Amino acid sequence: MALRVFLVEDLQNMQLLLQELLTAVGGLSIAASAVTEAEAKLWLDENPAAWDVAVIDLVLQEGSGFGVLPRARARGPQQKIVVFSGYITDAIRGHCERLGADAVFDKTETVALSHWLASLAKPA
Repeated sequence: MALRVFLVEDLQNMQLLLQELLTAVGGLSIAASAVTEAEAKLWLDENPAAWDVAVIDLVLQEGSGFGVLPRARARGPQQKIVVFSGYITDAIRGHCERLGADAVFDKTETVALSHWLASLAKPA
């Protein structure tokens, strides 16, 4: 059974690239997506068990991924959160981890993200 991904990303071209990445990795499918902080929080509230992995960008159409992280953190132990953003610094990485992210990748680290996702989709 494929892991269900909740995608929080406002740029349509990045959504398409992430869909292609998930397909290439295998064992992952998009359960839902949101483009704003409010949309993401509402979906998480209404669907607490409908996702296995949340992929969250920090810069959204309205609001930010920083506001989504604490909401996603109220999750089951098997659910994972990854931040995938173009604005990662050491300080931002640490802040995301304190807010509940299991992993943090800059958008230039697509290969590292795909390996991390593959490790979830195909556990050893």
